[in-house]
Amino acid sequence: MSGCARLSSRSCRRLLAVRRPFAHAALSLPANLRFSSSAAIPYSVDLYPSLKLQRSLLFKKLQNEDLLHFKSILPAPGSVISSEDPNDDELAPYNTDWMNKYRGKSTLVLRPQTTEQVSKILAYCSAQNIAVVPQGGNTGLVGGSVPVFDEVVISLGKMDSIRSFDNISGAVICEAGVVLEKLDNWLAERGFMCPLDLGAKGSCQIGGNVATNAGGLRLLRYGSLHGTVLGLEVVLPDGTIVNNLSTLRKDNTGYDIKQLFIGSEGTIGIITGVSILTPRRPTSTNVAVLSVPSYESVTKTFSRAKNQLNEILSAFEFWDESSADLVQKHLTHVRLPEFDIKPRFYVLVETQGSNGDHDTEKLSSFLEGILEDGIVEDGVLAQDQSQIDNMWGVREGLPEACSKDGKVYKYDISLPLPVLYKMVEEIKQHLSGLGLYNPNSDTSPISSIVAWGHIGDGNLHLNITAPVVTQEITSAIEPWVYEWSQKYDGSISAEHGLGLMKAPYLKYSKSVEVVELMRKLKAVLDPQGIMSPYKYLPKK
Repeated sequence: MSGCARLSSRSCRRLLAVRRPFAHAALSLPANLRFSSSAAIPYSVDLYPSLKLQRSLLFKKLQNEDLLHFKSILPAPGSVISSEDPNDDELAPYNTDWMNKYRGKSTLVLRPQTTEQVSKILAYCSAQNIAVVPQGGNTGLVGGSVPVFDEVVISLGKMDSIRSFDNISGAVICEAGVVLEKLDNWLAERGFMCPLDLGAKGSCQIGGNVATNAGGLRLLRYGSLHGTVLGLEVVLPDGTIVNNLSTLRKDNTGYDIKQLFIGSEGTIGIITGVSILTPRRPTSTNVAVLSVPSYESVTKTFSRAKNQLNEILSAFEFWDESSADLVQKHLTHVRLPEFDIKPRFYVLVETQGSNGDHDTEKLSSFLEGILEDGIVEDGVLAQDQSQIDNMWGVREGLPEACSKDGKVYKYDISLPLPVLYKMVEEIKQHLSGLGLYNPNSDTSPISSIVAWGHIGDGNLHLNITAPVVTQEITSAIEPWVYEWSQKYDGSISAEHGLGLMKAPYLKYSKSVEVVELMRKLKAVLDPQGIMSPYKYLPKK
């Protein structure tokens, strides 16, 4: 990486300088990875026969009078997209996901502009037993926002207003369709920032982020949405509007109802408004990428960072050498840091604070120590904003690099840190033993097995690429990866949610009693089961 400062124990203090506030370019979905015309993409029901998906006969098939009624609710041009052919180009972006792994058969998309319109739509669907699927930016990874059969898609993209902001507390109220990057830029003009940061921030929407309890790159610093969301406005399946858009940090009056909907993935209601607590934007940012010889050294580096950087540590990311190989092979808009010896692991450390001198001193001491003690082999330190952007671009470009390598089996696992990378090593052995993975063969059914993640959250992103999706590969990975997670008291989904992909495997993370309680909550709030059917909960 040309121009980056190489680290040595003697040079750390001299090289550090106060950085401009972190403002790296967000990555929306790459143009070549956006939704295709869908004609060549198999329907989910055909691609995943093991799920044994069948359209419920309880749900009404759309009639012309239904379409006319929806048009009366949404008279604005472009608010109703309909076709008898689910392959219609206008419908394709709503029927498929960006990875082209899931495809539904919806013939109707509704695009409301107000909460009242959402209420009228759901009231009618409830009365008529019409199944629906809410959809935000459609950037999910487990098929949660894509219809399975002919569910009506309710797209929140037109609900994109920022309603209010308290510049003392930092509480902002906005509609569900506000794109995360738009919200963050709006807050930046006022000296604040969104506590959530994702690689897809240029496309994802805040309502979808909350509905899936998205984690992101700075959960280590700012916590999860369960803590930063102050209130929600939700429309229940019967059309009831529940306005709980509080901006209070403390309210100990009864059940904390908003928590039910954070991570509910549109199965018990549609989030239409969000109140979220936003922190002050930092005025000092530093980013370094380190060359680390082993996973054990990755965890040692993290322990040092927590002890020595503490309140200014904002992100701690890692990726393995196989991930770096895919970046080098497929991405031209970012450059890997250059080291004399190829790293076994890369670690990205970011600090953010309000006092540049203070941050410089702490980071300098940290870097000197880990170099002198041999915990890391080498490192580069960003010297300007473009280098910060490039370092983050490598990390955030990993999903794109995988997608350009072929079809991707994605797994998002929470594990105790001591065994986190052990999963990667053992699944390589497992798949090699089955004859499905040979990194030295051009004809290997599996092309690559790569891993990266948020060390600060114990979140591993395991990605397995192959030329085509096959039942043989799928059956070799699942449920093996979930059984492995269960063995070490992990979670089968750290931040991606359950959707269509992981619903059958919920038992590996939740007890029978917890799953049954989830069923009871679903039955109370959505007794007809019209909200995002076939997903989230395993079949009985």
